[in-house]
Amino acid sequence: MVEVEPSAQPWYHDIKMFLKIKEYPEQASGDQKRTIRRITDGFFLSGEVLCKRTPDLNLLRCVEAQEAGRIMHEVHAGVCGPHMNGHVLAKKILRAGYYWMTMERDCFSFVWKCHQ
Repeated sequence: MVEVEPSAQPWYHDIKMFLKIKEYPEQASGDQKRTIRRITDGFFLSGEVLCKRTPDLNLLRCVEAQEAGRIMHEVHAGVCGPHMNGHVLAKKILRAGYYWMTMERDCFSFVWKCHQ
């Protein structure tokens, strides 16, 4: 599951900082810097909102851990239809326009813990 870090930085902090000011984290090694450069190709910064580009040029809003939990709960048991399996849940969240790195794994874990 997406976990809240004690540092209160979202999972996309390094990506956002690189796109914004072209600056790497202080402790980043050469491999980590190359990975950040490679990953940022798929992201887009619109003001203060980080978005992920899809192959069909749609933009998905990147969300933090707390918001990801609320989105999973709402889509799974809320207005988006009946309870569903993890794969369908992840696809519905993507269609709704949200993204986080561990989305599929989190959705499968969330559905597995659902009592209904």
